[in-house]
Parts: sequence; structure tokens; C-alpha cells
Amino acid sequence: MDKLNDASMLNGHPWPMGATWDGRGVNFAVFSAHAQAMELCLFDEAGMVELTRIYLPAHTSDVWHGYLPGAKPGLVYGLRAHGLWNPGHGHRFNPHKLLLDPYARDVVGHFKWQDELFGFDRQQANRMDTRDNAATALKARVVHDDFDWGDDRPPHVPIIDTVLYELHVKGFSQSNPKVPAALRGTYDGLAHEGSLAHIKALGVTALSLLPVHYSIDEERLTQRGLSNYWGYNTLAFFAPSGALASGQHWATARDEFRAMVKSIHAQGIEVLLDVVFNHTAESDQTGPNLSFRGLDNASYYRLRADNHSFYENYSGCGNTLDIRQPRVLQMVMDSLRYWVSAMHVDGFRFDLAPVLSRGDHGFERGGAFFTAIAQDPLLSRVKMIAEPWDIGPGGYQVGGFPRGWMEWNDRFRDVMRGFWLHTSQPPRNRGDFALRLCGSSDLYQHHQRRQRPPAESVNYVVSHDGFTLLDMVSYNERHNLANGENNADGHGNNMSNNCGVEGPTTEPSVNALRNRLQRALLATTLLAQGTPMLCAGDELGHSQKGNNNPYCQDNDTTWIDWDRADHALVNFTARVLTLRRQAHPLGNHWYSGLQCASGLADLAWLQSSGAEMQTHDWSDTTDAVLGCLIGQPGRAKTPLLLLFNPQASDRLFALPAGSWHALLDTSCSGPEPQRHGTTTYMVSAHSLVLLVAG
Repeated sequence: MDKLNDASMLNGHPWPMGATWDGRGVNFAVFSAHAQAMELCLFDEAGMVELTRIYLPAHTSDVWHGYLPGAKPGLVYGLRAHGLWNPGHGHRFNPHKLLLDPYARDVVGHFKWQDELFGFDRQQANRMDTRDNAATALKARVVHDDFDWGDDRPPHVPIIDTVLYELHVKGFSQSNPKVPAALRGTYDGLAHEGSLAHIKALGVTALSLLPVHYSIDEERLTQRGLSNYWGYNTLAFFAPSGALASGQHWATARDEFRAMVKSIHAQGIEVLLDVVFNHTAESDQTGPNLSFRGLDNASYYRLRADNHSFYENYSGCGNTLDIRQPRVLQMVMDSLRYWVSAMHVDGFRFDLAPVLSRGDHGFERGGAFFTAIAQDPLLSRVKMIAEPWDIGPGGYQVGGFPRGWMEWNDRFRDVMRGFWLHTSQPPRNRGDFALRLCGSSDLYQHHQRRQRPPAESVNYVVSHDGFTLLDMVSYNERHNLANGENNADGHGNNMSNNCGVEGPTTEPSVNALRNRLQRALLATTLLAQGTPMLCAGDELGHSQKGNNNPYCQDNDTTWIDWDRADHALVNFTARVLTLRRQAHPLGNHWYSGLQCASGLADLAWLQSSGAEMQTHDWSDTTDAVLGCLIGQPGRAKTPLLLLFNPQASDRLFALPAGSWHALLDTSCSGPEPQRHGTTTYMVSAHSLVLLVAG
């Protein structure tokens, strides 16, 4: 192939990483500590024809770089890395394979699994595959990041007021008749009034989007005719997925994403991204050379100490990014800054977050990643949420993240499910319930570091990963056969849905009980101390037909069915969120049980008789009813009383002295009845009640 004379490319700078246009030309900078040479390959506009190759002329601190005068945005390029082919020592360089720049802002091409994408011969794994893949490999396009943000400002919702709403960009609007057909399932579809009206009326403050980074479908899924719908298989950490763009109003997926963020911000709602920096789409030693593996396998990935041909797999997805390496950490930090500065997002939820701070000997809560975030003048101001576990040694770290980080609290999830649905053995007792209801003090108040506020506990009973809320009270067993894994995937079964009937039914009494349980679980999540998170669709009765692991179901299993929305449940959820916003029953401070200004204890626990709970009462599993008297609410001016009855029969509660008015009774599906009590209150089975004094 003809090559430009090396003199046509200037040395340029080893920064910034990736391809950067300065108005006169493009600077290219690529990290590889072990490569012996790096070629820049230029293509036609469609990315189909390789026009020329140029060796990057300079090498500074493990960064290969060069400057191409006259080059402009729109230029399509790929990389070829020269070096050792020695998998046993961790090196998988193969210059026959075109590689995607890890800093690509725009990915060109449509990924399709083919043998020539693999660096090794799939019939003889230790031998290099010498077929050239340039015609079909993914490429990067040089971009000029310019967007008219107008008066867009981050909402900066305080953590005390934050209500998270987890959603999938496609699934949320794909079946919404209020969104134009051409926009459904896209960034534009989420930004449309037909979507935002529901979100705004509901009262949530932050959308937590499932991954939008450019990702690919695993080969095993495509062979089954499935796809990685959730998107937890990232290949490009700087590029939004083009599959989620409508292409109707904007020239690029980047601009359509930005316009979406701008529209959501205009409603006072934040946008958070679910990001997957624990692994990449290149999988394990049987995976392809698409980007990182071919550029510097030994630097980007954690390799097994006993055999560098294999990967440490703390993610469960085949490989683990090695954040111990400074340039890999830099890539993560650069990506996060890019999405905040250039795309205006308001924070991140980190998938399998312990991976990001794994040192040589396990998880380090004072590790380099946390230190880098804490000192960063931009990232230290946005919301950071951890999924605080991975599958490596010591990977369960709930409560172990630094102050300022919010964490998914799976202990809240498990206890609340067990309390209301009786799904745990032995049964959840009142002690478990009270501990999780009030901020999980064992995790966040007393630990091996400074005290953390209760709001750092992200409380949820349902996320994208598992049964929907309706399915949780409707199915005893998972129904995942459509996933092609013989119903062996997912997180086990419900054990009992508490309703005696599996799946859909026309039996009124069963449906009434299911509705009541949904309301109780929603209200508990939204009124508990901490930061609540809803999973999109749970507020309107979305069902996945019992599939509790629909990561590969890009169809009406996962797309919210708006035509069957339970509007009474939507209105109920909005009403509870209004109560939370106005009264904030449990504040963002730790309770002591001592007397406060109201003359009552700031927090007291009551039996149904009105007597205070005694030590032996907490572990009693024969009686689960409980009262929580809040003498010092977060916002209400007078004391509040929460009454919980998860049992199958109504229960009469003796009330504290005074007059009490019901703000919420989850046994009611419609507007609250004007119910008062001076001495007693009958709490219906499977229900909770919120009363206010006066």
C-alpha cells in the first residue's frame, strides 16, 4: 500500500489523547507502553476503502503521536499496532488488524462478527491470524465538538431531594403512542414531551440511564438471534450509541444526545449515566482484537499472574480493565470529564464499581481512582453512585465507599422484599426492617472512616436487573427460557409472591392483593431514610412476563407497554413522591432516640399496643407489625407516625396521645379518605399508613 512520506506528518503532541482538530490540522495521540510502532490508517468518508497509512513519528512517555496538517473533522481513521505476538507474556500485537481508537468520539461502521476480527487463528489459538480486517473493522471519525447549549444549566438537585428513576432509553419510549413513531426508542424520543410529561408529573429528579456508550452484542447472543439490549458491553467510552439515535433532527448521535440532555435539564431534572469501566467488549482470551487488546493487552487488562495468556475476570464478562495503570486510569477520568463538560451529564452510576479501586491486594477505599475523583474540580461536584460489588475476592463493599459516594443498598432491597412478601427464610424480623428503613446505620453511620449521611444509601426494591415490581408479586419462579440458557440464568426465584397464584389472573382478590403489595413496596422505598430509586415502568405496572434477566430481550418483553399502564398506580406513586418532597418523614440526619423540641423522642419504635419496643421484641418473627414515631421529621412541622402491617389480617394500632390525621394509607388505591384517629387506627393487611399529628 502507498504511504505518505513520514515527513508529511509532524511530531505534534502527546496530548490530548485521541484525535483533536485545532482549526489547522489534527493531532493524534495513542497510548501503548509495549508497541514497537504505531500506524495511522486513513479511509474514505464511508470507512470502506483504506487510502493510506502513516507511521506516527513521535513517542513520548508511552504515547505515540503525530500531527497531520490540513486534516479536518470528518476524517475517518483506524490504528495498527506493531509489536510482539506472545500471548504467554501478555502481548497480542497483530498489525494485520485495524483497531479502534479508545478515544473515538464517533464510531464508523456496523459491527458484525467475523473470524478476521480475531488476532489469533480460531483453529489454532497460539498462531497469529494474518488476514486483514480493514474492510469490516470499526473506525473512528475526527469530530469537532461544538453545540449550542443556549442557557442550559445543571439542575444541581441537592442529595436530600434526589429521587432516582432508572430507565433504558429505547425501552422507555419505544411503545409510547404519545411519541411520534420516528422518534420512539431514541434520545429524541426520551426528550419528547410525550415522555417528559410523565417523568415530570411523577416527581422524580434524576434519570439514571442504562449504558449509552457505544457497545456491541456478544457473539454468543448473535448466534441465538439475540442482542445485548441493556448495553453492558462497552467498546468506546467516549462515543454515544448510534443505535439510540433517531437521526431525524440532528446530524450526529452526539448532538441528539446533547439536545436530549438540554430538554431534560429544562424540566429541572438531572441526567446520570450508567458506565461500565470494569471490562470491555473484547471478552476473554478467546475474544477479538478490536481496540484495547491490540493496542496494548498487557497494560489495559489485568492478566493472571500464573499465566499471562488468561485474564482476571472480576467482572464475570471475561476480562477486567486494569485501573492500576496510570494511562488506563487517565482514560477513565478523561471519559468522565468529557461526558460532564461536553455532554453536560450530571453524574454517573458505576457498574461493578469495586473494580475501579482494586489494587494489588484487593479493594482500596483510599485508592488512586477515588483520590483522582475527590481532587478533580469538575468531577468532585457531580453525583457518583456505586454498584458496590464485583465478583472478585472481597468484592462485596456495600458501605465501603468514601464519603460523598452514593451506593446501591442491596440489603435494603432484600429486607424490604422479605418483610412485605415473606420471601426469606428465616423470616425478616422487625429489627432488620427498622435498620434498613432508617438509613442502614450499620453501614453508613459507624464504619472505619468518617460518618456518612443517610442519603448516601440508595434504597430500591427493584432495578433493571431482576423481576419488575408487578412480576415480583405475580410470579413464584423465573421464566427466562427466551434467553436461551435453559432458564438457568438470572438471580434465582422469588420463592413466593404472597398471592397464591402464579402469573396473570382474572381473579379480583388476587389482583387486589398484588396491587396492595405494589403500593406498600413503593411507599416504603419512597418514604424510607436515604435516596430512593424507582425502576421505570414499576409505577405503571410493567411486566416482563416473569423474565428476571431480560438483558438480551430487545422486544415487548422490556419495552414499557404504555397502553396497559395502571394509571391508578401512577397517580399513587406521584402522590407519595409529593408527600416525600413536602414532609420528608425521615431527615438526612442520624436519629438518637433522645428528646427533641417536640417533647417526644426524635425517633421511637412502637408495638401495635402503643408500648415501646423492647429488646426481645426486635427478633420476634411471630409478630411483624411495627410503628415508627418520628418526633423530628425532615420537613414536617409536627410529629409523624408510620405504621406497618405486612401480615395477612388487619391490625388495630393504639395511637400516641393527641389527634392524628392520615396522609397516606396504602390500602387505598384512590385519593386518601379523610381518616382521623385519636386513640386507635385500623391498619389493613399488607399496608402502611403515614399519619401527622394535629
